Amino acid sequence: MKPTIELDPDVDDEAPTGDTITAYDEQHHVTYLRLLDADAEGANWTEVAWIVLHRDPASDLARTRRCWESHLARAKWMTKIGYRRILEKAVAEQGNAPH
Repeated sequence: MKPTIELDPDVDDEAPTGDTITAYDEQHHVTYLRLLDADAEGANWTEVAWIVLHRDPASDLARTRRCWESHLARAKWMTKIGYRRILEKAVAEQGNAPH
C-alpha cells in the first residue's frame, strides 16, 4: 500500500538533521518543495512561515524564524544529498525483490 501524501501537514519547531531520511522527511516532502519554490521566488520568509509552516511570526518571531530556517535548510539538504539516500534505498530494495 502506498503512503498517503500530506499536502499541508503541521510541522515541528525544527526539521530533522543528520544524514538519514526520516519518517518526518517522508511526511514533509511537499512542505520542503513548497519552501524551495517560495525561496526561489524570493517570497518573504514571514509569509512563507505563516502559509506553509502554520507559524505566526507576530507571536514569536525568533522561534518562527528558527523553524523556517531549519526546514528550508533541510529542504536544500534533500535536493543535494537526501535524494541520493532515497535512490540508494530504492535500488537496494529493488535488488532484493524477487524476479
